[in-house]
Parts: sequence; structure tokens; C-alpha cells
Amino acid sequence: MKRLLYILGFIVFSFGCNDILEIEDINHYSPELVWGDENLANAYMANLYGMFGNWDTGADRTSQQIAGITWYADRITISNGDYKDWNYNRIRLINQAIVDVNGGGLDQELKDNITGQALFMRAFTYFNMVMYHGGVPYVKVPQDRYEDDLFVARNTTAECFDFLIEDLDQAISLLPESISSGSGDYGKVDASFALAFKAKVLLYKASPQFNPSNPWENSYWTEAQTANKAAYESLSALGYGLEDMYSDIALDEGNRETVFSVINSYPNKSANWDFGVRPGSESRGPASACPTWEYIKEFPMLDGKLYNDPTGQYYMTDAEFLQNYWKNRDPRFDQSIVWNGKVYEVSGKSGKRQYTSLGIAHELDDFGVNPNAGINSTNLDRYTGFFILKNSMLDLTQPEVQQYDVDYVLMRFAEVMLNYAETSNETGDMTTAKNILKEIRERAGILPGVDGNYGIVATTRESMREAILAERNIEFAFEGHRFWDLRRLRMLDRLDGQTKHGVEAIAIDENGTEISLSVGRQLASSYSLTEKNFKYQVLQVPRSGVQSSVLPENYYFFPIQKAVLDRNKQMEQNVGWGGTFDPTLE
Repeated sequence: MKRLLYILGFIVFSFGCNDILEIEDINHYSPELVWGDENLANAYMANLYGMFGNWDTGADRTSQQIAGITWYADRITISNGDYKDWNYNRIRLINQAIVDVNGGGLDQELKDNITGQALFMRAFTYFNMVMYHGGVPYVKVPQDRYEDDLFVARNTTAECFDFLIEDLDQAISLLPESISSGSGDYGKVDASFALAFKAKVLLYKASPQFNPSNPWENSYWTEAQTANKAAYESLSALGYGLEDMYSDIALDEGNRETVFSVINSYPNKSANWDFGVRPGSESRGPASACPTWEYIKEFPMLDGKLYNDPTGQYYMTDAEFLQNYWKNRDPRFDQSIVWNGKVYEVSGKSGKRQYTSLGIAHELDDFGVNPNAGINSTNLDRYTGFFILKNSMLDLTQPEVQQYDVDYVLMRFAEVMLNYAETSNETGDMTTAKNILKEIRERAGILPGVDGNYGIVATTRESMREAILAERNIEFAFEGHRFWDLRRLRMLDRLDGQTKHGVEAIAIDENGTEISLSVGRQLASSYSLTEKNFKYQVLQVPRSGVQSSVLPENYYFFPIQKAVLDRNKQMEQNVGWGGTFDPTLE
């Protein structure tokens, strides 16, 4: 039943509408027919749901989580299309729906529901534009796609936030409170998602990104706290909460942690997650996303503290940690990362271990420069010696990797919780913030410790802020949050100038002496080599080309593309990009 939304849009609109309406796509249709027929009206809306995206293996390449240098010098300019969000074609279609549905012959309940969905979609689209660029023209009426071409000036950023909240409040009033996973409407926007998203919008409004001169004491934090508390309490009362097992947050589709997900259903709709994260020998090509050594080090130990914290139960020096990095870790590490020698029963292969050691591993999986191999790995510029396990469907065989159809979780309750923790901390309620972190860590499987604090030692607003940020970095591993969190907190300097590294594994005997590669291959063929049968060394990745990130100060707001400015003389460019428009709230 939960597949109905996507299938309806695919079958009715893609096949049926050409015959019924004699149109080719959503840009050419008869309003009288569409908005007078429930199936066609739902099909129109279903085609807009593509705006919510799908799984993206490289979403965190913009941070230190994933290998690859995204931020090379002049990556963003006013002329290129990189990091520009200016989707007024979608806005026109949404505005058309809001106007036309209310003039059609549908019953009022359906009209209200479609209007609520469209208002949310409008706010969602505009929020991303504001997050990128600051204030934009907040157009609320359908414009002619050929004549008007958006010849209007930008609204201020403050006006845009006001309009966002106005649209979201109206959407909340029109949408059903919550849609269960067993409903035929599962996959549609409901009031719970809208309420949680409104809270996120207000978190951004209060953030240092929009308030650089007064990042932590501005009045918007109180407004954000009120909204995030309301979202947390409302969703909790409706039964939302943390899934019991961290490894099940996506794979157990429709669980109570899912606030909103994009429905995937093979063969009609699938995603490239397993195709992109698996080692090449178990996929249809090389992995496109590999965790970095920097990120491996950021996962806590089992006691919730970092490996190099002298007060931790599992303290190790850097040298000790390199040779034992898989031991006594936060259980989320084991559930998120594949490392050399780990048991990795991919493609249903019982007892299989994954190897990355050059000369021992499959050539599509190896990483290293071991001279005994006689040749360097061909993966040195893209691999790290680690792969992603999180959200992988291990039972898919190699030929089936492109059949991955796990629903894409766009927002889950853990985000609602951590957003609430952040606003609580910034408004003086550190107790609530700490309790939320403890709950997140308890679910993860971190030990509570004798003090019951799960390794949390924050005692000031500043240290709690850092604790929340660190928790988000681990809890949302590979979900595409990290760069945007650092950006809204004006902490991009933590990425600027940074390099990335991987870890090479070299097989050794019990005395620490390197063994022959032929012996290593024989042992590996029966999965007899474990993690401890290797020594490890750090290698920078990539090893050629651009090797460090460049993130200048003006990346806190991206520019309006020059082509847009050339078409519309009323449009101002952002400060920092040669213009006079202030994209902040100051």
C-alpha cells in the first residue's frame, strides 16, 4: 500500500495522461481535466515529489567524511552553475497547483490536502534557495513560463523567512496530522513532517549563518526553541521515536523514526546506494564513496570518548590507534564502516571478510603502495582502505546491486531530537540538550559509564554546542548533513585547507614481519586473515591533482548566477560576490 503514491504517478501520468489529455509532460496539461479528476490531480502532485531527491553516496564528499576534494579553488563563481539553486520552473508548477486545484471540481477535503502539500513544497523549495543565496523573489502566483521570466526584485531574507513560516503554518493546518506506514497515502507530506521542517527552518533563521554579528544571543533562538520543542513533543505524542537498532533506521522501512521518506520500489524506482558504496568486486564498478581516515578517528570509543582522550577507558596514542582502530568503538562504527579484514557478508556470502591490502585483495578493492606488489593500486585517487556499510542491502547479489530500493529517509526523528537539543542549549536549557544526547547514545549502544552520562562531559554552553555538533557528525554519517551544519554555524574554516587520508593494510606474521603476498592471498582465499594480521600506514588521498580544500569566507552565501542577473536588471548580486544585496538578517 505504501507504494501507491509513486506507482499512481508513474502509471497514470507517464502512460495514461498522453492518451487522456494529449500532453507530453507536466508543463503541458489541461487544468479543467486534471483538477476535475482525483487520479489525475494526484498524478500531477506525484510528479512534483521528485523534488525531495534520493540516496546520494557522495552527499558527504563536501565534508571530511568521504574521500575526494570537492572544494578546489574557484569551485564556485558567478558564471558557472555550481551551487546555484534557482528553481522557478518548479515554483511555477507548484503555484499553478495551488490556484487551479481550488477552481476544480474535486471535493473540499481533497482540495485542502493538495493545497497543503503544494504549500509545503513551495516552502521546501524556497528554503533551499534561501539557504543557498539568502533572500530571493518569493513569488506566490503562477508566472508565464515564456513571458514573465521572473522579472521581479529579491525579497529580503527576513521577508522570505516570514513567507516560509506563513506557508508552513497554512500547510500544517490543511494536512493530515500523521500518515502511517500502512496507509495508502504513505509517502505524502503530512503535518508532522511540516511541523518538524518548520522547526528546522527556524533553527537556520537563528543560526550564525544568518546572524554573523550576533550568532548566539539573537532573539531568533527563542523562536526556534519554541518551534523545535513543539515539534519534538507533538511527534513524540504521536508515537515517533528512535528505532531500536541504529542499523535498521532505513532498512526497516516505515519505522517510527521515519518522519518522511521518498518511496522506492524496484523496478519502477530504485537508487544507486549499494552500487556506489560496495567494493568494486561486489558491485558493477569501483566504489564512488569511501570513508576517510579523518572520519574514522572521529567516531567515539565504546565509552563515548575519543580514542585520544586521556580520561577514556580505551585511551590510545595515535600510533597505537592506527594499529587497533577497529577495537572497542561506538557500535555505530561497526554498523557504518567496512575495513580491511572485517567480516562483511555481502552478496549473501557467509563468513566473507573484506580485504583491501594491495597484492592480496581483488584489484577492484585494493588500496596501497606496498613495493612488494610490484605495482601501485589503481584506486589510489579514489579509495581509502574503507567502504560504507550503513544502509547497505547485503543480500543483493553483485548483478542485483542496481535493484536497491530502500526508501530514502529525508528526515528522521533523531534529527528532530538533535535540532531540539541545539535550540535548548542556546536558550539556556543545557539539561534537555544533554538528556537528548544521552538518549541518542544509549540507542547507539555506547556504555553509560558510572556517572550515566554516556561519555558526555560538556558543562558549558560552548562545550555542549561542540558535543551536539560532534554527535550529529556521527549519527548522520553519510546522510549529507555535515557540510551544511558547519556552514550554518559559520565553521567552514574547519574544512578550509584540510587534506584527506586513507589507510593501507600490509599482511604480517605474529612477529610483525611482512609475509609473502602469495601466502597472504592463500590465507585470504579462506578468509583466514583478520584485522590483527596486518600492519597499517596512512596515505594521503587523492595522491595526485588537488589535495586540499579551499573554502573562502564568501561561501556562507552562494552567488546568484550571472545569467539570471543578465536577464533581470532588478536582481541584485550578493555582497561578497560583487553586489550590494545583504543575504543575512542584519
